[in-house]
Parts: sequence; structure tokens; C-alpha cells
Amino acid sequence: MHTDAWTSTGPNTVSDLVTAAGTDHVRLVYDYLDAGDLDACGSLLHDHVELELPGAPTARGRTAVLRAHRDHNGPRTRHEIDRVVAHDRSVVAAGRRITPGACLRFVDLFHIAEDGMVKSCTRYYHTEP
Repeated sequence: MHTDAWTSTGPNTVSDLVTAAGTDHVRLVYDYLDAGDLDACGSLLHDHVELELPGAPTARGRTAVLRAHRDHNGPRTRHEIDRVVAHDRSVVAAGRRITPGACLRFVDLFHIAEDGMVKSCTRYYHTEP
């Protein structure tokens, strides 16, 4: 992961502080998924979190979301994040999902709950037209 992708600037209003905390949580979600630590990942998710992955039904709730991540990523997946944009409790991360023999570009759109926890994530993959 490129550490400079996580740099943010701006005024520190309450909303910005929640967004900043949420951005840190998003960064840690990728780190924990890549390490295979689903318990730590789950500690960053809102109770009513939702995950939308292409070609899969929406996962609702912490247990279902962690199961969906486990099934989607497998043990040797890693995420390289190139760019992060955060504003008003929304975080967008763009990067590559790397598995043995494959590299796929993606964009994840996260919504952050009022307590800074990850409330939802929708993933979009790059495909050739």
C-alpha cells in the first residue's frame, strides 16, 4: 500500500473528525483483510454494515459481511491502494486487488456511521468495454 494515499488535509470540524476516523478504519479494513484477521476487521464495522460485491447478493450485518469478504478474497489476496478521497462521512478508495495470477482494478465506496465505524461498502471493478 502507498502510505501517501492516506494523507488528508482540511479543517477539523466534528464531521471531518468522524470522516478522518472512518478513513483510518477503512485503511485498517484492507490491512486486516490482507492479513486474514477477520476478527480485527469486524471490530471496525458498524453492527448493521452492508457490503455490495459485484455478482453477489448484498451482505447485511457484521457476520455476513465478514463471511462475504472471506469467500471473495481467499487467503492470498492483497489490496494495493493508490488513491483515497474522503469527504462528509464518505470514503472512496481506488486500487488493485491482487491474487495469485491476477490483478484487478477496483473502486470501493464506503459510508461511515456517526461513530466512525464502517457502515457500508460498495465495490466496483474495472472491466474492458
